[in-house]
Amino acid sequence: MTVGSVALVSLLAFEALAVGTAMPTVARALDGLGLYALAFGGSFAAGVLAMVLSGIWCDARGPRGPMWAGVGLFVVGLFVAGSADAMGTLVVGRAVQGFGSGLLSVALYVVVGQAYPEELRRRVFAAFAAAWVVPSLVGPALAGLIVEYLGWRWVFLAVPVVALPAVLLVESGLRTLHRPPPAGPPAGAAARIGWAAGAGVSAALLHHGGQQRGVLAVTLVAVALAGLGVCAPRLLPAGFLRAARGLPTVVGLRGLAAAAFAGAEVVIPLMLSRERGFSPTAAGLVLTVGALSWSVGSWAQGRLPPPRSSATLPRLGLACVAAGTATVTLAVWPAVPVAVGVAGWAVAGLGMGLTFPSLSVLTLALSAPDEQGRNSSSLQLADSLFTATVLALTGTVLAAGTTPGPAGYAGTLAVAVACALLGALLAGRVVPGRERPA
Repeated sequence: MTVGSVALVSLLAFEALAVGTAMPTVARALDGLGLYALAFGGSFAAGVLAMVLSGIWCDARGPRGPMWAGVGLFVVGLFVAGSADAMGTLVVGRAVQGFGSGLLSVALYVVVGQAYPEELRRRVFAAFAAAWVVPSLVGPALAGLIVEYLGWRWVFLAVPVVALPAVLLVESGLRTLHRPPPAGPPAGAAARIGWAAGAGVSAALLHHGGQQRGVLAVTLVAVALAGLGVCAPRLLPAGFLRAARGLPTVVGLRGLAAAAFAGAEVVIPLMLSRERGFSPTAAGLVLTVGALSWSVGSWAQGRLPPPRSSATLPRLGLACVAAGTATVTLAVWPAVPVAVGVAGWAVAGLGMGLTFPSLSVLTLALSAPDEQGRNSSSLQLADSLFTATVLALTGTVLAAGTTPGPAGYAGTLAVAVACALLGALLAGRVVPGRERPA
């Protein structure tokens, strides 16, 4: 089960990274530059809706159904995209693929909650984090080679060869998991699905607006943020906006951590290229340092003895992200050696490795068995929606001028530092009222 689950996570990671490499070639080949942004935004929006549906489905019937449906739709979407003869068809395939990914990602969390004892969950989530490392190291380069020598279609068509055997490895364990008695959807499920659709559309609009310029960009981003402001709180735990103790804060910290890291990650290559003269390859290697240290942090948290307080690892991890990203900001100025920034990014990656698995374990620990699906979907929704918001705002700021300069890069990185620092300050609130924070 562990091998199959990690393989599925690796495939989701590879496809997410490889498509970005292949898409410029795809858009040229299909004469579809006008739909370029929608190929990403549509997949993202479908994934948001699918996460909510998967949480409802898992809680009502167990994770086996959404697991198989997710893999099936993921594979169908890949086939549709890989065989597309028009950009519109590829956009449809990407949306189907994104929907399958959303179903699958939540179901995998519920599988961990039901199949593994609590003392092993930190190690399993560490393995999930590590499953992103190899794709992040070799995925873009491998996708480039596939596009160059085999053709862009094989970036989509090769993945199902591994996906189906991987889910079969998980199947034997799925059959043994507890299945709730057949029941109708929980109260409020229809409304939750509607709010998820609204959040997905708003997130897609936010993604599209972040790639525009001028008044159009500001208008689209403003409308999208308003939509997210209305829809997102209704999909996240009650008390989320006021950082209520326990699960609401856990979900909020996941969003803040993801937004902080992603917000810095998109700025660093541009900053190093324009301000320090780095080649694209050299700038990419700096990001690789963060990916490797993330893996090290995940490995370490899975083998450390359980801390006295459940707030310890999230607080330490987010403090590392804040301190590391602040150190990266110093590398904007030529007087500071680039090695200082690289070391800072390694510290930030280490912090993410400590933070992400510990928040996943806390989510399951704070969830009743019939709430694991809903709460796992909330955790991943916070990750996706916070990241989309920060990336769109960052893209809008950077697109406002052709040469942002040191102050512009420092300003965007400061937003990432602020997100991580806020998370570190709130980390003590992951502790329910009955437990005293250390």
